[in-house]
Amino acid sequence: MKLMTKVQRPAVKALRSGFTLLELLIVLGIIVALAAMVAPNLIGSAQDANISTTRATIRTVEDAFKRKAVKMNGVFDSGSGSEVIRALAQPWEDALGKQQQPVLEEVPRDAWNREFQYAYDSNTDLKPRIWSFGPDGQDGGGSKSSDDVSNLSRDTE
Repeated sequence: MKLMTKVQRPAVKALRSGFTLLELLIVLGIIVALAAMVAPNLIGSAQDANISTTRATIRTVEDAFKRKAVKMNGVFDSGSGSEVIRALAQPWEDALGKQQQPVLEEVPRDAWNREFQYAYDSNTDLKPRIWSFGPDGQDGGGSKSSDDVSNLSRDTE
């Protein structure tokens, strides 16, 4: 009778767990490439959202000036600067001398947290110009190359 001998098998390699450095670098490279493609679109979208928000606020301010002008016999506030807009949040007297409530609850600010500007010349303007200095914070004076945001179509071309 033959004795059965145990056949010895080679030791089984321990199961591999984790990733190699090469695999991690490849995945990291893919993530960086995707981020590089997506980031410019996100930055542009934020800028567009700020401009749209500022335009909407300008429309609100323009409507407030129109409501006030109705009570002032169709006359817009003359003058220029942000102080004219700040006055919309203060009590005022109409054309008959009657005390009126503020037209706006608070002084509005643009999407970059700066005050709006106002200019109106009754001799040359049909309506007041209300604008924000835009992303750069510098007054472009209404030039087409400017990034100012305004209620006048001549400023947004």
